[in-house]
Amino acid sequence: MKKIFSGLNTPGKERGKRNRVWYPYTRMKDPALFPCISSGSGARLTDTRGKEYIDAISSWWTNTHGHCHPHISEMIAKQVTRLDHVIFAGYTHMPAEILAERLIKKLPAGQEKIFFSDDGSTAVEVALKMAVNYWYNRNKPRWKFIAFLGGYHGDTFGAMSVSHRGIFTRPFNPLLFNAVFIDAPVKGKEERCINRMKSILSGKSSGIAAFIFEPLVQGAGGMVMYEPEPLNELLRLCRNKGVITIADEVMTGFGRSGKFFAVDYLREKPDIMCLSKGLTGGAMAMGITSCNGKIFNAFLSDDPAKTFFHGHSYTANPVACSAAIASLDMMDRQRTWKKIAIITKKNAAFAVKISGHKSIKDARSRGTILAIEVRTGNKTGYLNPFRDYAIRWFRKKGILIRPLGNVLYIMPPFCIESKDLQHVYGSIERFLDNHERLTG
Repeated sequence: MKKIFSGLNTPGKERGKRNRVWYPYTRMKDPALFPCISSGSGARLTDTRGKEYIDAISSWWTNTHGHCHPHISEMIAKQVTRLDHVIFAGYTHMPAEILAERLIKKLPAGQEKIFFSDDGSTAVEVALKMAVNYWYNRNKPRWKFIAFLGGYHGDTFGAMSVSHRGIFTRPFNPLLFNAVFIDAPVKGKEERCINRMKSILSGKSSGIAAFIFEPLVQGAGGMVMYEPEPLNELLRLCRNKGVITIADEVMTGFGRSGKFFAVDYLREKPDIMCLSKGLTGGAMAMGITSCNGKIFNAFLSDDPAKTFFHGHSYTANPVACSAAIASLDMMDRQRTWKKIAIITKKNAAFAVKISGHKSIKDARSRGTILAIEVRTGNKTGYLNPFRDYAIRWFRKKGILIRPLGNVLYIMPPFCIESKDLQHVYGSIERFLDNHERLTG
């Protein structure tokens, strides 16, 4: 074991020369040597040189309760010595049964069944296939989807097909199925969005299988935020036309929005929900797609051809299920919700405080998510060089932040200490002041 980890603990250029790893969403022709993280505790990470970083984005929005949380780690350790994995077709196990039952109690009324997969993208793939298969099993085939412009639902092909066409999807666009895209109902576009939905749904031959959306916050699209009421109207229109609705709560679920799920702000409820990221507290990979009885009953048949033919090798992995159960234990504690409320309040106050800063276009928050759109001249989009500059600047300050183009955001673990959160806020202010001096 010592030999295996010796290379990882080697700082400097030698480790960089021997590195064989291809990193995600990373320009590989980058001379910078990435920090090698060796440990984590709470909201902090430590690299092999001993430098600490505040994880201000919960490591891609996953780590809700902090790194190496004792309760989650203990549950994982106990489970891995009892049952590490078993095929989930024709067999079951208690961690999956317990997790499904507990999730149903947290999900909106009407959600009845839990389907397991591996991550957020596969949870979305399952939802899309469920929707198409639903109509196929009813002998009323439909294959079209409605989605929001600027949306992001994952990197697998189905998920890309219902995501905004841009830098992420460009090489694959000829291979993606067509979706009907409409504006998200952001402030000033609510009426146009609703009227467009009415137009698409008009007539009996619309052929729309489902409408998929990120409720209230579009994550990778730049933390774009909108209000519940126009979404309520969109869901009502779909329900009246029998169109399936799919809520992608991969990012917003498990307290991120200030409520357990973002759809908890809504009167209208979706038919299908996609979950991941905070599901296991960031400790294990897992995706879940839940659905109501209407969807499930279309597969409940004596005809074997109406089976839902989808699965993954690690479907409902017992260790991941145990991590998710432990994370739900934490979500059941009042202390967790007090921390969520504190972060929510502080984020909102900080957004107001800096809203007049000359370097920013907009500051907005929803729950534990704070987003700041920075002025960068005519340079826009995900490839804005501002992102790399900001990453390096905050890294030197001991803060892990990864902007979305010119959108600076934070989404800290719920356990973050007040002094660390204030350090993040203060660093953002200093960064914006510095940015103003550099850009004039």
